Amino acid sequence: MVALYKPAGWLVHRTGLDAGETRFVVQALRDQIGQHVYPVHRLDKGTCGVLVMGLHPSAARALADAFARHAVRKRYLALVRGWAPVQADVDHPLRPDDAPPDAPAQPARTRLSCLARLELPAASDPRFASTRAALVLAEPTTGRRHQIRRHLKHLAHPILGDATHGKGPLNRWWAQQLGLHRLWLHAWQLGLPHPVSGRIITLDSGLRWPHATSAAATALVDTPAQMPWHDWQTRIFTLPWQGAPPG
Repeated sequence: MVALYKPAGWLVHRTGLDAGETRFVVQALRDQIGQHVYPVHRLDKGTCGVLVMGLHPSAARALADAFARHAVRKRYLALVRGWAPVQADVDHPLRPDDAPPDAPAQPARTRLSCLARLELPAASDPRFASTRAALVLAEPTTGRRHQIRRHLKHLAHPILGDATHGKGPLNRWWAQQLGLHRLWLHAWQLGLPHPVSGRIITLDSGLRWPHATSAAATALVDTPAQMPWHDWQTRIFTLPWQGAPPG
């Protein structure tokens, strides 16, 4: 198998739903390593982070089976509107986006933990004097399309930058503050059985919350632009958080 970091804005593979896109992870990885690769799961175009593929059909089948059996532990970081609850277990069935209105909803469950909160002394909405946000750890135990995004919307804490399930005016306000418009959802860790040995391994994006020292703060600002998590470290982790996100 092969694990990689998918940048935000890239599709995993070609699709007629986004015919104008030219960047595809499958094609780029195939060209980079010189052999065919087999996707076993997906990340949304706007989501960045850890992605796994099989290098051989047998490995791909074993990995896909692990995802189907919910034997994979998935951990995401999300920047959301408002102060999310400390803990939440969202058990809210979801109907596929492209399903007819009378199609049955499918079971969907996500565990959520609020890692840190912030409040900026600026109004994104004229009804309030300040703007609140939270950094959330999301652990989906099922794999429905847009599950984390839809479950956070269900809790009235949509992910910032989510053009489909979020709030347009708030997304634009945050894009101005951060100097960048994107979906703030990061596939941080995957824990899964190795397709050959069956041993549980953890794949990590490398994104880290710095220790509260001046040297670490300087390191954040000096994060090389080519690092895949550069936007998270220099635009998100430098905000005035209250709490202790993962390190």
